Amino acid sequence: MSASAPDKQQKRLADAMKSGEVAHAYHLHGADEHRKDDALHVLLGAVVDPATRDFNLDVRRGPELTAESLGSLLATPPMMAARRVVVLRDPDGMTKEPRAVLDRWCAAPPPDVLLVLVSPAGAKVDKSLPEAVEAVEFPLLEGDRLLAWIMARARTLGGEIVPGAAALLVAAVGNETAALVAELDKLASYANGAVIDEAAVTAAVGVRRGETLTDLMDAVAAKDAARAVGLIEQVLSQPKMTAVYVVLSLAKQVLVMAYGRSRVDAGLPPGRLTGEYVQIFRESGGPIGRQWGEAASVWARHTMAWSDSEYDRALEALLAADVALKTTTVTRDAQVVATVILAMCAGARARSAA
Repeated sequence: MSASAPDKQQKRLADAMKSGEVAHAYHLHGADEHRKDDALHVLLGAVVDPATRDFNLDVRRGPELTAESLGSLLATPPMMAARRVVVLRDPDGMTKEPRAVLDRWCAAPPPDVLLVLVSPAGAKVDKSLPEAVEAVEFPLLEGDRLLAWIMARARTLGGEIVPGAAALLVAAVGNETAALVAELDKLASYANGAVIDEAAVTAAVGVRRGETLTDLMDAVAAKDAARAVGLIEQVLSQPKMTAVYVVLSLAKQVLVMAYGRSRVDAGLPPGRLTGEYVQIFRESGGPIGRQWGEAASVWARHTMAWSDSEYDRALEALLAADVALKTTTVTRDAQVVATVILAMCAGARARSAA
């Protein structure tokens, strides 16, 4: 698992905090609010003396600042400490005048003031920020990176979680790191020093191997409608799981497999499909809570069992299901998901399931 640009940015920040040689300004951004706020908390702990925190830490929001107020914040020297810190949340909401003040400050930042910009999830990355502002991105974690983060987080809690248990946890909770931390705290208490295995996750979280969204998706890929339909109620009962999320996950699977089918039809050897899928996952994100190589292998194995017309029919059914889930309150979510699975897996198995 090679280091991505965000990985390198986060490591550079961590190294700077350890050495005490932090930059003049940082821009924390990305979709993972928990890891972003966690990094801010650690950064403040590393550079702000608790005894003078009230004097040397200011937290403001960009839309509330004027040119005068921002200029005053950035020009105020530290009191009884080596450094002041100004945290500016939602910097994208600044108007033109305070933004000009920020740009002038960044041209010659003083050594005793640290500026930290924190953008909310979904904010467009401001590529026009001065070079003095060091960007650190915190994207949502997926695949191997998510599992590695869970195992590292468990170690910080004084425990250890095996990869299979980490994958099972994600299957139940998803990739929202704040929710995962809450469950890891619960699991650490439950395990009481023992290694957290799949049995512990089943007992504490309530999800079993073979009854996850991953298992449902694998059943659909294999056109095993009976098994897939039989898993719907269990999957939808898991924490933070919704029918819309199930439909979107199936749509991503179908799109990737349809692309793979087109590549094979164009001359790609079928044996190279797994590698092709892993590359897609690297570029656009893969299935959550699952090692990408494993997902790619399963999807590649079933790709050629679907015809072009079956892929088209599956995507039409998924679109109809998405619309139905978002526009009606009459039909049960489980019924919508069952209907789309039967439509996707049309054939002998689908008929027997119906």
